[in-house]
Amino acid sequence: MIEITNQPIDVQKIISAASRHEAGAVNTFIGTVRNNTLGNKVIKLEYEAYEPMAISEIEKIINQAIDQWKLTGFSVSHRVGVLLPGEIAVVVAVSTPHRKNSFAACQFIIDTLKQTVPIWKREFFENGNEWVSAHP
Repeated sequence: MIEITNQPIDVQKIISAASRHEAGAVNTFIGTVRNNTLGNKVIKLEYEAYEPMAISEIEKIINQAIDQWKLTGFSVSHRVGVLLPGEIAVVVAVSTPHRKNSFAACQFIIDTLKQTVPIWKREFFENGNEWVSAHP
């Protein structure tokens, strides 16, 4: 399952979608909105995405992970819209037969997603706002 949503992410739904009986490991990454960036108080974030391309790019990442780490299951959900500190912005869940591959695949997926998927983040501070480069 891959989704871009403007609704709060149901973490258990994402984990369940990735879980498989043949898997000995399910690894989950939950990305939340922090309340500060470089000493500036974060009031809110706003995420925007070009959804068709974002889903297509996430599919490419998942296919790489399936080939490299033999995923038995996966699920990715990324939120768009306005989020407040503490809210969940992204959840990645993968399952594999063994934990080592599960950890590696989950990290690869979130790191690559942040680098290549067309999802943009705008941070709002007490004294202004700025678009944050999602692709450093």
